[in-house]
Amino acid sequence: MGRITETVKALIIINVLFFVGKMMMPDAADKLLALYYFENPNFHFWQPLTHMFMHGGVSHILFNMFGLYMFGSPLEARWGRNKFLFFYFSAGLGAALIHSLVGYYQFHSVFESLLQAGLNETQVNNIIATGSYDTSILSSVSADKIQSFYEAYYTPAVGASGAIYGVLVAFGLMYPNMELMLIFLPIPIKAKYFIPVLLLFDLFSGLTGFSLFGQNIANWAHLGGALFGFIMAYYWKKNSFNDSRWN
Repeated sequence: MGRITETVKALIIINVLFFVGKMMMPDAADKLLALYYFENPNFHFWQPLTHMFMHGGVSHILFNMFGLYMFGSPLEARWGRNKFLFFYFSAGLGAALIHSLVGYYQFHSVFESLLQAGLNETQVNNIIATGSYDTSILSSVSADKIQSFYEAYYTPAVGASGAIYGVLVAFGLMYPNMELMLIFLPIPIKAKYFIPVLLLFDLFSGLTGFSLFGQNIANWAHLGGALFGFIMAYYWKKNSFNDSRWN
């Protein structure tokens, strides 16, 4: 393990402070700082930023902060503080954008299906408000789709995972032959192989709803952070970006 860099250390400390604050006021913190669907009354304009410092549990924050330390420190050492911070927050905001766009599609596609099934807007809004519905509509719209519709509206996203995925992809581009090891598979795998496989797992889970790593994982946020991270890191690498302009 290498030396932890100063900006990465500061980000980890801020995440831990947010986590402690959430433990003291869990409901209030989530309602105010987690990322809600943007048509939900609980959405606030600062949530795409603040949700990056919120985490769902001890294992969640431990994995994310370990990833930030392992992959973020080499990038900060290579790029410098300002460029790394720009990258980190851009990847996190990109993750929030993709997550929200997918949520919009999931919500409105089912909303339209319910209208086509014969419900009016008042009845659909009642499903949103109560989560209950007449089972006769299941012949037109599946229970799974109605559940995803309801969850897209109400379930907030938390965590630095989107930003971390951006960092992970950038690390793979900068150090493709660096060997990494999975905790559950202690075999060295080069970054250029490990990271695409990890992204394929997220893509599979996002498309099918089946996850090998547990439920309530924002797969599209992971992929969004990875996409924005890839675009920035690829551009900087190919164009020999001048680091001094960020100092």
